[in-house]
Amino acid sequence: MTVDQPIALAEQMGTEEENPYLLGIYAPVRDEITADDLEVIGEIPRDLNGVYLRNGPNRRYDAPGRYHWFDGDGMVHAMSFENGTARYRNRYVRTRAFGQEEAAGGALWTGVMEAPRGNLTGTARGLPFKDSANTDLIHHDGKVLATWYLCGQPMGLDPLSLETLGAETFLGTLRGDVMAHPKVDERTGELMWFDYGARDPLLRYGVVGASGGIEHEVAIDLPGPRLPHDMAITRNHSILMDLPLIQDQAAARQGRYKITFDRETPSRFGVIPRRGQASEIRWFTAEPCYIYHVVNAWESASSDGHGTIVLDVCRVTRPEPQPTRPGALGKLLGYLRLDARLHRYVFDLDRGTTTEAQLDDVNTEFPSIDSRVCGAPSRYAYNVHIADAETVKFDGLLRYDRVTGERQDHRFGPGRFGSEAPFAPRDGSTGEEDGYLVSFVTDERDGRSEVEILDASDLTAGPVARVLLPQRVPVGFHATWVRSDQLRTGS
Repeated sequence: MTVDQPIALAEQMGTEEENPYLLGIYAPVRDEITADDLEVIGEIPRDLNGVYLRNGPNRRYDAPGRYHWFDGDGMVHAMSFENGTARYRNRYVRTRAFGQEEAAGGALWTGVMEAPRGNLTGTARGLPFKDSANTDLIHHDGKVLATWYLCGQPMGLDPLSLETLGAETFLGTLRGDVMAHPKVDERTGELMWFDYGARDPLLRYGVVGASGGIEHEVAIDLPGPRLPHDMAITRNHSILMDLPLIQDQAAARQGRYKITFDRETPSRFGVIPRRGQASEIRWFTAEPCYIYHVVNAWESASSDGHGTIVLDVCRVTRPEPQPTRPGALGKLLGYLRLDARLHRYVFDLDRGTTTEAQLDDVNTEFPSIDSRVCGAPSRYAYNVHIADAETVKFDGLLRYDRVTGERQDHRFGPGRFGSEAPFAPRDGSTGEEDGYLVSFVTDERDGRSEVEILDASDLTAGPVARVLLPQRVPVGFHATWVRSDQLRTGS
């Protein structure tokens, strides 16, 4: 795709200004390639074995109206590593909607910033937006699941070939949708999920067992429709969120998508036993806020012996979107701004109280941890640093040490922007920093992309290797790491 093509697309949409999310480092790529003869600066560690996968929006067909970054079709970019070698490939996630549009030879849905009248139904709950599976990737039961931010049908992918294996129904037991960020407990093989919507049940929580099917499901009562994005698990509980950032229902009835933040309504966190009933959920209140992403949660004990749950998150500091410039495009860009800080909640299970505190003052999001300790006490969090820019750009990586309070910083360099970087344990890894971070990095000055590999124990040392790519990787959303032992066993 040439540089001037996104500008032409913007003109076709009837906008007065070019949409930056169709330009430069965001512009979609259309070629699906596989490349293994790659130039390497430095040396790929021979004990880095597995595959790094990152999802993101990559529009296949032009659609009428304003383009929202979240509208793009899911495309997964992957780097597999084996004994000091690397292979890159990228493939579209071939959802049901993708297949319908491909058969039609053009767009069948408008984006989320337009009235959905005339759109096909896109989700199990009847939402008239395209379920593009473009948001997260999570490994479970031998497959990687691609998910969608508004709750959709998880799509199974082969982690090496990226072949779309089809919609994941969990052995035919899934009766609805799955939200963007289900949580896997690698110790038990369980996957915890929820879905939500504007009709009953407003929130539904479930557990996929090691059998591969949904073994527990319960409806959760809420005061009204909500827009939760993430959840947390501990060894024995799940934590669900009721946050006061909601879709304006009057606007929705008029076919408009409008978000409002109710500053008078507290945030609520529902702690439920992993396979508990709705009657067992306990709600803990906190200051009004919104949260996109959880770092981790675990069970602990207070200094006076009370049972507690610790929840670390990236807490949005300004939940209500503010336009970045006059006009419709400014409003759209305002919806996408990220401004978040590392934040901790402690829920006292004996007293029923909440304690909360900000842990750092830098703009940080898209947190990752060692997946082996999800739901257990974890020491390290690996986050991206958000650049001070009108559009969402990740200009560096951060490592937080919960024990010492230390933060390590790595910046990609001027004009270079990266991706979420999940922890990749080295062969025989013995801990949460005994491994690497892997990130796609794109230079906006020349459009070149590469993969940076960093030693997780010392981000300040810079990359141990850089793998240069033959194709640009557009800025995208979430990533995952699949270990070589998971590839061998399919577990």
